[in-house]
Amino acid sequence: MIFKDVREGRPYPDHGLAMRDWARIPPRQIRMDVLVTTKRELRLDTLLDEDSTFYGDLFPHAVKWEGEIYLEDGLHRALRAALQQRTSMHVRILNLDAGVAAAGHSAGLGDAPPANHPAPQAGRPSRRPPVVSPR
Repeated sequence: MIFKDVREGRPYPDHGLAMRDWARIPPRQIRMDVLVTTKRELRLDTLLDEDSTFYGDLFPHAVKWEGEIYLEDGLHRALRAALQQRTSMHVRILNLDAGVAAAGHSAGLGDAPPANHPAPQAGRPSRRPPVVSPR
C-alpha cells in the first residue's frame, strides 16, 4: 500500500496559507504510508509531465490534524516517487494539532526561523560576523 488512506476532500479547517507561507515551513522526510490523500482522482497527463512542478513548490504540502497527516498538495509527486520504488519523500507539514501560537500564526509556521535570519543553534557560534566599532 502506498498511502495510509485515500479520501476525497479536506477534513481539517481552512488554514489560509499562501505559497510564501508554505515556503517558510522546512521540508522533512516522511514515509508515504503515513499520508492520507485528499484527492481520489489524479490526472495521468500531470503524472507523466516532467515539468509539472516548474511553477510551484518542489515539495508537497501536508497538514497534520487530529493525529493524521493529510497530503493537501503533491499527490502526483508522491505517486511519481512511489513509481520510482521510493517509500519516503520530503514534505512541508503544517501542524494544526499544535494550535495557534501567541503571535497569531499557525504553530507549524514557527518551526522554522525566517530564511534571512537563521537562528543560532545551541553549542554553535552565530554565523554573523562580529561587529567592529570604529575608533
